[in-house]
Amino acid sequence: MGKVILHVTMSLDGFMAGPDISVELPMGRGGPRLHDWIFNASSNNVDAGVIRELFATTGAVVLGRRTFDVGLGEWEDTPFPAPSFVLTHEVRDELAMKSGTFTFVTDGVESALRLARAAAGEKNVIVMGADVSQQVLRAGLLDEIHLQIAPVLIGDGRRLFDHLGTEHIELERTRVIESPHATHLEFRVVK
Repeated sequence: MGKVILHVTMSLDGFMAGPDISVELPMGRGGPRLHDWIFNASSNNVDAGVIRELFATTGAVVLGRRTFDVGLGEWEDTPFPAPSFVLTHEVRDELAMKSGTFTFVTDGVESALRLARAAAGEKNVIVMGADVSQQVLRAGLLDEIHLQIAPVLIGDGRRLFDHLGTEHIELERTRVIESPHATHLEFRVVK
């Protein structure tokens, strides 16, 4: 069985999106700068390799409703070519796209992860969105954190680790990869 992995890019000061996130600005003001490493991947083998590995090992995605709402127009598809499970309070029919289907899950993060794991088979489940990521981490259901640190200070916006509570979460660094556009860090969540 694959792992449950939080894979996200953030600024050095801890923001995964800039301020004023909306459908028009899915990454907020200044947020697209965080993903320069993706857009410049063709200029270096390091970032291109990280992207290839991510896509090759992703079997399903769990994301929050807000991430779905602001991302769908940008993606025009599922965020990865894989089944995607949207954690929401609103009952909604599945939404078939060209690369996968969005399934809307209303009965909690554990249920969304169970469905995603079944769909992913031996591949990994990628977790997207700050709120869902925090829920998965607090519930002790996250196996790894893969951070892409962009060499920029945004100063304001959406933080990844804002609402984790007071419980101490121990991580073990397992990999560091440097490129001109990002530092790729991987951690195992110690359980």
